[in-house]
Amino acid sequence: MTNPLSFDFSNLRGDLFGGLTAGIVALPLALAFGAQTALGPMAGLYGAIAIIAALFGGTPTQVSGPTAPMTVVSSAVIASFLVESGAETIAEALPIILATFFLAGVIEMVFGIIKLGKYIKYIPYPVVSGFTSGIGVIIVITQLSPALGYDTANDTALIESRRALIRS
Repeated sequence: MTNPLSFDFSNLRGDLFGGLTAGIVALPLALAFGAQTALGPMAGLYGAIAIIAALFGGTPTQVSGPTAPMTVVSSAVIASFLVESGAETIAEALPIILATFFLAGVIEMVFGIIKLGKYIKYIPYPVVSGFTSGIGVIIVITQLSPALGYDTANDTALIESRRALIRS
């Protein structure tokens, strides 16, 4: 790990444009991920601002932030907690959700300390490619309805109106 307090001013221009580019890309992404939760876009923004990954990261060229694969895994975990705990809202299940993600971070740090990352080379490329492609398909499928103007909040009313047309 490099010293986070040292800075090489010879790369200032590249660092400035690199940071600006990463920020331009990360801001709408973070807002979109936050908007997909019950916590709102600001939660996504706060998640993107967190510098914990940058401080504990292993490379000086690292850009961290929310990602689509992690969002899919997280949504599965959150949905599971809502079902298992019987919580009515995300706010009710938030303490256990936060504890789970904190524990996952601790486990990830332990894996880093004992150098388990070197075994990633044994995961076949088709598995990684299939996982990433699957995430892409899930994102496309979930965005088709909103892109076509379908409002899922009014889903029941739409179904009932279609049933009335069929019965007529």
